Amino acid sequence: MQIGRYPVINILVQLPVLLFSVIIHEVAHGWTADKFGDDTARVMGRLTLNPIPHIDLFGTIILPGLSLITGAPVFGWAKPVPVNTYRLNNPSRDIIWVSLAGPASNIALAAGAAFIMWIVRSYDIMGASMAISIHELMRMVLVINVILPVFNLFPLPPLDGSRVLAGFLPSGLAYRYAMLEQYGFFIIIILLSSGILWGILGPIANFIIFHLGGTAYI
Repeated sequence: MQIGRYPVINILVQLPVLLFSVIIHEVAHGWTADKFGDDTARVMGRLTLNPIPHIDLFGTIILPGLSLITGAPVFGWAKPVPVNTYRLNNPSRDIIWVSLAGPASNIALAAGAAFIMWIVRSYDIMGASMAISIHELMRMVLVINVILPVFNLFPLPPLDGSRVLAGFLPSGLAYRYAMLEQYGFFIIIILLSSGILWGILGPIANFIIFHLGGTAYI
């Protein structure tokens, strides 16, 4: 049985992998902000791996479902953790590190998955069927955790890449740039639904996936 181009068993694996990955992404933001002086996420109970506080109706449920049905790369996001920039020790500098923490956590997961894939391919330490299953699971972890940072580092508010860029801009220009955030969600939806965004980011993600794990996806 299939939904879209995916067998149901793949869906049952991909969705938990995606959920875990986006939660790690958001917890990394909150944990880093906490270390730099802003305890907002910790006080609000967001520094947890419990999925309930992190679920976003559109990003965690609707968009991943649509991705699976349409055959697009499995994709989504969790509810952003709250960060009070003004409570950071050095707001203009620290927001850069806070913003990079989420993508960095996904890159670490992708690198770990790629390493396990290499171990499975290189050493005969388990039966063939088990090796294939683990390799396929790690491939899903790799793909999802490359797509997430590549997307999030796109410099369009409210994505992480925009906050990194804003940290290097003069305060007046950074403020005007941040004003785009009120339109950002709608721009992202248009770019995703039209295929323009994946046309830009897909080759980048595929390049990284291939060179990390020896596999192509998008």
